[in-house]
Amino acid sequence: MQVTKDEEITLRADCIIGVRASKSVAEISPELRRHLLEGGEISVSLMTGDMEFSFRAWGDHGLKLKHGSDAVVRRSAYIDDRTLAIRSTAAAKDLPRSMIRTLRNPSTVLVVEIVF
Repeated sequence: MQVTKDEEITLRADCIIGVRASKSVAEISPELRRHLLEGGEISVSLMTGDMEFSFRAWGDHGLKLKHGSDAVVRRSAYIDDRTLAIRSTAAAKDLPRSMIRTLRNPSTVLVVEIVF
């Protein structure tokens, strides 16, 4: 599941749930960075309008947290510069269809809340 600071995406980008993000993985708070690098658990809530979808994921000492425009939460344990967390309990395909339809509207605002 990915958010990007990019303005637009192609139709092939089926795991991107948000564009024009205000932060990338490189811009997370020092406290969250430390927690993730210690392998800590996070709870992620995606909110838009009256819809909310929540899941959990974990950090890892191998996270790079360097990418300047993207943040990716992965179901797998794969890590690259864009990876925020791994072993997620959900992927983009698990979002409710109604939320996906809403997110397709360019004027929709998506709030991503990370609690740790």
